[in-house]
Amino acid sequence: MTYNIDEKIQRRLSKEIRVGNVSVGGNSLISVQSMTNTLTSDIDSTVAQIDELHKEGADIVRVSCPDEESTNALKQIVDSSPVPIVADIHFHYKRALEAADAGASCLRINPGNIGSSKIKEVIQAAKLNNISMRIGVNAGSLDESLLKKYNEPCSDALVESALQNIELLERNKFDEFKISVKASNIYTTVSSYEKLSKLCNYPLHLGLTEAGTYLGGSIKSSIGIGKLLSQGIGDTIRVSLTADPIEEVKIGFEILKSLNLRSKGIKIISCPSCARQAFPVIETVKTLEKRLTHITKPLTLSIIGCVVNGPGEAMNSDIGVTGGGKNTNMIYLSGVADHKISNSEIVDHVVKLVEEKVRLLND
Repeated sequence: MTYNIDEKIQRRLSKEIRVGNVSVGGNSLISVQSMTNTLTSDIDSTVAQIDELHKEGADIVRVSCPDEESTNALKQIVDSSPVPIVADIHFHYKRALEAADAGASCLRINPGNIGSSKIKEVIQAAKLNNISMRIGVNAGSLDESLLKKYNEPCSDALVESALQNIELLERNKFDEFKISVKASNIYTTVSSYEKLSKLCNYPLHLGLTEAGTYLGGSIKSSIGIGKLLSQGIGDTIRVSLTADPIEEVKIGFEILKSLNLRSKGIKIISCPSCARQAFPVIETVKTLEKRLTHITKPLTLSIIGCVVNGPGEAMNSDIGVTGGGKNTNMIYLSGVADHKISNSEIVDHVVKLVEEKVRLLND
């Protein structure tokens, strides 16, 4: 579906950088990221998880490199990966040098943790290998001097840390980087990004750190990331969950789809169901979601149990189903009432219509 131009969010204009073959910032699509939770030294398991994330739509995948055994495995992982790999580096600058030489597309670092004396070597390695960086500022790992100054990991402390790190990289003539200022608190996170977005034009990587479990973390991330994106702030996102990384990618795309910022797969508009429903809406939608996971083309599907809102929603959908009572339901195609079907036909018929629509779009 297409949307009225007035409904689109005006994005903050940021500098464009590259993470491998993915552009971040500028007019690029907002990319969706995740991170492996396998042991990086276990090459087969790590590559298998990256492949699954790629199939789900992840544009970029981050891999932790806490030790030399991990960076030794990184080259084979990078060579096998269908998406750009970001090497997650903390404290030891040599891991960053090794990851850059191993083919990582980006280095995620906190320059303050590495130290100004060693950051020059990391920058030189990034330049030689033509790769980018992410400055990662987290509320849980702020410099002691900033915690002493602000008494707590507040938004001003996160922004000051980010600005210090920006200045450090710029002083060494390096500007191919994006920035994150994450906290587990929604208000701190949102405030940090809002302030930083006014002070620099570097691309921003959005997310809440340690967001929590699948349900709670998804809700927190949707509120925080969604609020920022709705203001035009943000160039790439990661939904951090204590769950299968695949779920991070799914939720990330749902956030983008909800804001009309990016489309992937089926967007289902469905009612909560009530006594007016002419067919079992909840069960029908659950089954359709499972049956249509293989669809990557962006299509809008409305499943409404009665005629109160059904026709209106169907008018703005590629395919719509509206309950009409007495085991008769109306099928809408491209917003126009087309034909009727019975309750037992809904799932198989809708799947067939979706697959036919996709084939036509691909021809």
